[in-house]
Amino acid sequence: MHSAFNIVIFAVIGLALLIALAVLIASRSTWEEFGKGQFQMDRDSHHKAAVADRDSEIRQMLEARNERRARRGEAPVDVDDELARLTAPAPTVDAALREEIRQLVVARNHRRVRAGKPPLDIEAEIEREIAGLSGL
Repeated sequence: MHSAFNIVIFAVIGLALLIALAVLIASRSTWEEFGKGQFQMDRDSHHKAAVADRDSEIRQMLEARNERRARRGEAPVDVDDELARLTAPAPTVDAALREEIRQLVVARNHRRVRAGKPPLDIEAEIEREIAGLSGL
C-alpha cells in the first residue's frame, strides 16, 4: 500500500510538471505583454502630446500678450516667429563651460582609476554631460 501511494504521488507530480511546462511554452506571449494594459503610458506618444500641449499654451500666452500690446497701442509681435524662438533648442555650450565640464570629467576619471575602474573616454563623457544639461 505504501509503495502504491508513492507511485501515485510521483505520477501526479510528474504530470503536473508536464502540464506546467506546456502552459509556460504556450503562454510565451503573455510574458511579453505582462504589465501592459489600458493604463500603461506610451512614452513616445505621451511626449508628443506634451510638446503639443506646451506649444498650444505658449501660443495662447503669446496671443494674449499681443492683445495687451494692441490695447496699449504697441505693434503686435508675430506669434509664429516668437513661438519658434521660444521653443528652439538650447544654444551651444560656450568654451568656458566646456572647459569646466572637461575638468569635471578628468577629475572623475582620476577617481575611477584610483578605485581600480577603467577610465572613460573624456570627449564622449563631455558630450554626454552637455546633453544632460540641455535636456536632450
